[in-house]
Amino acid sequence: MSVHHHHYWQGSFVGDEEAGRRLVELPAAVEAALATELATETVLAACDALAAALCDPAHPVHGRLAAHLPEGEDPAVLAELGALLGRRELTRKLRRELGGTAPGRLNRADPRETVYEAWAPVGLVAHIAPGNAATVAPLSIVEGLLAGNVNVLKTSSADTLFTQHLMAELAALDPSGALAARIVVLRFPSSRQEWLRLMCAPADAVAVWGGEGAVEGVAAHVPAGCRLVEWGHRISFAYLTRDAWSDAVTLGALADDVCLHEQQACSSPQVVYLDTEDEGEVFAFAERFAAVLAARPPAVGAASKVGAASAAGAAPDPAPDPAPDPAEAAELTTTELVARLEEHLGLTRVFAAPDGSWRVMADTRSPLTASPLHRSVWVKPLPRKRMIATLRPMRRYLQTAGLAGSRTDIADLSRTALAAGVTRVTPVGSMLESYAGEPHDGVYALQRYSRRVAVQADPAVFATTACLDDLARPVVLPPPAGPLLGKEDIQEPGRRVARADAELYFRSGGSTGAPALSIFSYDDYDTQMHAAARGLLAAGYDPVGDRTANLFYCGAMYGSFISFFSVLERLSGVQLPLSAGPDHRATAQALIDHGADTLFGMPSYLWQLLHAEADALRAYGGLRKVFYGGEHFTPEQQRTLKDTFGIEVIRSITYGSTDLGPLGYQCTESSGGVHHLHADLHTMEILDLAEDRPVTPGETGRLVFTTHARRGQDLGRYVIGDLGREIPGRCPCGRLAPRFELRGRTGDVMRVATYFLNQRRFLDLAGERGGHRGELQIRLDVTDARERLTVRVERAGATDPERLREVFLAGYPELREAVTERLLDLVVEAVDGASLDRSPTSGKLLAVVDARR
Repeated sequence: MSVHHHHYWQGSFVGDEEAGRRLVELPAAVEAALATELATETVLAACDALAAALCDPAHPVHGRLAAHLPEGEDPAVLAELGALLGRRELTRKLRRELGGTAPGRLNRADPRETVYEAWAPVGLVAHIAPGNAATVAPLSIVEGLLAGNVNVLKTSSADTLFTQHLMAELAALDPSGALAARIVVLRFPSSRQEWLRLMCAPADAVAVWGGEGAVEGVAAHVPAGCRLVEWGHRISFAYLTRDAWSDAVTLGALADDVCLHEQQACSSPQVVYLDTEDEGEVFAFAERFAAVLAARPPAVGAASKVGAASAAGAAPDPAPDPAPDPAEAAELTTTELVARLEEHLGLTRVFAAPDGSWRVMADTRSPLTASPLHRSVWVKPLPRKRMIATLRPMRRYLQTAGLAGSRTDIADLSRTALAAGVTRVTPVGSMLESYAGEPHDGVYALQRYSRRVAVQADPAVFATTACLDDLARPVVLPPPAGPLLGKEDIQEPGRRVARADAELYFRSGGSTGAPALSIFSYDDYDTQMHAAARGLLAAGYDPVGDRTANLFYCGAMYGSFISFFSVLERLSGVQLPLSAGPDHRATAQALIDHGADTLFGMPSYLWQLLHAEADALRAYGGLRKVFYGGEHFTPEQQRTLKDTFGIEVIRSITYGSTDLGPLGYQCTESSGGVHHLHADLHTMEILDLAEDRPVTPGETGRLVFTTHARRGQDLGRYVIGDLGREIPGRCPCGRLAPRFELRGRTGDVMRVATYFLNQRRFLDLAGERGGHRGELQIRLDVTDARERLTVRVERAGATDPERLREVFLAGYPELREAVTERLLDLVVEAVDGASLDRSPTSGKLLAVVDARR
């Protein structure tokens, strides 16, 4: 790169002449960029990868960026910056400020109405960065990107190219190019007014960091209707009640706030107010506090630019070096001299270090007075009854109030301070501390860079559409990468969820092996439950009209009942949380008594319930819908439910797993094992049964999922154990999410007598050719002579077992050959449904029971 190429423009470094030419064409460049989609996950993935590099001093990116830090800047600032760019911090910020991790998707604002709302980018955000804080500029751009905007940023002509190179590294981590298309970083002096005008003219929001002079200089170029977002200088103060100002611990905490960063942060206290009208108490306190400051070690080195964050969310307040420059030194001297002169009038009293390193100025007048900083503190009286009248005239400049007092004092004073214009209240000693997602100067930055938009749609046409974007554009997520993972990999202690994210524990039903532990953060669980709720709407669930009995199994850390309770809660659906219980008569009576018309549950349990209480439920006649999960109803069973019980809708409630959550959903055009992918949560691969390569489109293979909307646990390229095939073409329902058809589990494919046999083949033959309408289970045993395969069919729905045996032999050539060659004994027996082997946790029917081991 040429030494003169100081500007980063949409993926490349350019010089002044090229940047000037492109600035003229900026409106067209913005329009072209906005015409492409930027998924929030793209921003999060790239930022998270960059954060990992910034926190690793051995990483090449760390070394490249350290070379561009301002002279004298501690490279440790890169790790501090990385901590702010990690997925954990940014997802918390998104949730707090915009309500979720995919705020740009047009989802229903109320699940009972076809009104869709989203946060949309304002368009182009112009950022005017300060010249004294290297990390403010890139973090401001990241906020613009999280809101989906195109961003053009001006750095000072005295700055290094740190921001340009940091943004280049970030864009390089996005193979789609969507990030690069939304980033422009220019370096030029404020005197170049034409460039500033060209930069601001097409902007929809202009963010300015700095004092009143900086804001005024930019405001002249802000067009009418454009948002001017001021991140200017603010004043903060401490307020102490009588008990607090007598406490040595409180005085030490106050000194911490004053000395940390040498009062350079906006949240540093410049004034200490005492809840009194007594001038003598003010002077006495100032003398005591001066002794505390005198005992503090002198300022050493430069203040951390990231550490000076003051309620800034992602972007911190600028923090210059602690050593005063000549102008600041002159202000310090002048302020102290004036205060000493007023001592003769009885208005003030000054306590100062002989070397001028600190000063405490007691003043009998209450109005807020700005401090010259550098450990210079005013002490003033302010009875709480006069707090609003005294402080409100300065409300435009107020930021933090550090309070010290009793619990009731804090509660009362917090309300009073907020009414006076303060935007944040903290304990004394914590004024400079911040938390992820904290509003900055009374606003959320991401909301300032966004618009709240809405679409009203015809309920008759969009009744089953939960997200309008599903019909308009496919979700684009980063491609899966890394090795394939199995359940045993996820269960390794080294891969467990970070403790901070381990908030909700579930165990699998154990139908295909030992129950496995899955751990979620509540944020991730909430994201997944909202996705499952959208899928249920697509399947035809009506949150206004349906009265639902939740009949999934509950207890033993099994998640189905709890999850669908949460889903219905998010849909505001009417729910009878009955769970799957052994007393079928009591359950049926509850359905009748409370007018349930919709059933949620496992097919095996619902089948048992309906047949055990068939007379009562047929006489009731109110059942209309069944949404099932975990297993499948065969076509013959579905015909029975419709013909015998009058049920009109029978669909999958979701396709998912305890590990990954909801993976797919059915629409009103789907049947059998066909599902749409939850494409906003996962990407899907279908790999060959024997080799780790993609199958030919349409062929059956192993389903492999990569979860993107998950915090604290890597679930990339997870081999779930199910088989499936891609369904080509766009679904008649209009959704663009990929479709796939489930084709059984890898565990359903049995190696028996040198042949591979599939349990689903037995199930299909029993229903299609044998007329079997009940459940079916295969048991494998070893006899003295050979292996034995027993097909156990439910007596209530079975035809003659010998007839079924003939159907299996006639319709399954591999099975017929194994029996003919006397390698296998085939037995078909009819049994009571209750005697079939089931998972003790979920109640799910075990498709194959292998007793040969």
